[in-house]
Amino acid sequence: MGGMSASARRPIPRQTTQVDAPVRRAQASGVSLGSFVGAALKKQRQAQRLTIQDVAELAGISRGMLSRIENGQATPSLDTLARVCKAVGLSLSNLFKDHDTPDGIARHVPQGKGMVVVRRGTRRGHSYELLSYDQGPKKLFEPFLITLDDQSELFPRFQHPGMEFIYMLKGQIDYRHGNQVYSLKPGDALTFQGDIPHGPERLVKVPIQFLAIIHYDGDES
Repeated sequence: MGGMSASARRPIPRQTTQVDAPVRRAQASGVSLGSFVGAALKKQRQAQRLTIQDVAELAGISRGMLSRIENGQATPSLDTLARVCKAVGLSLSNLFKDHDTPDGIARHVPQGKGMVVVRRGTRRGHSYELLSYDQGPKKLFEPFLITLDDQSELFPRFQHPGMEFIYMLKGQIDYRHGNQVYSLKPGDALTFQGDIPHGPERLVKVPIQFLAIIHYDGDES
C-alpha cells in the first residue's frame, strides 16, 4: 500500500523550551491542563475580537481542532500551541503565568463597615472598629481603627499578649507605655510590647484617630 514512509511517520523529537516547566507544573496540578489552556486561548481570542475561523487560518489548523482545543477536548502539541498563541497575540510564557497562582484568602471591609467592639473602661464618644478578624482556632492579629473625641474620659491601662503597632491619622495624643509617655501626631508610629500596661494618657487635640494593630504570639488562641 502507498503512503508515508517510515521516516516521515516517525515523530520529530521535541526540543526543550522555556514553557516545559510551566507545562509540567500544570500537568501536576489539580486543574486540567487542556481546560486551562483552552479557556486562556479562548479568552485571548475574544479579547482580540477574532473568530475561530480567523485564528484557525492564522495558525494553520482546522476550525474543529481549534474548537476542541478551546473546549479542553484536545491537547495540542507545543508547535500547534505556539502557532495558536501567535495568532491571538499571546506568548507561551504568558499563557501559563496564572496557572499555579493560588486563590488565597482575602477579607474586604468597606469603609465604616468594620465590627464595632467595646473595650473595657471606654464610654460614649469612643469607637473601636475591628477591621478584620481571624476565623480559625488561633487569633494571629487584630487591626483596629480607633476614634477618640471626648477629652474628659479617663482611660484604664490595657495589657495583652504580643506586640502592638500604632499609626496616627489625625489629632494629637499623649500615649503611655509603662513609665514612658509619647506625644503622637499624624504620621507618627509607635511599636511596643502589649504585656506592659499602656493606653491614652491625655487627648491633646480631638478628634483623634489612629490605626492600632495587635500581633499575637503564634501560640495565642
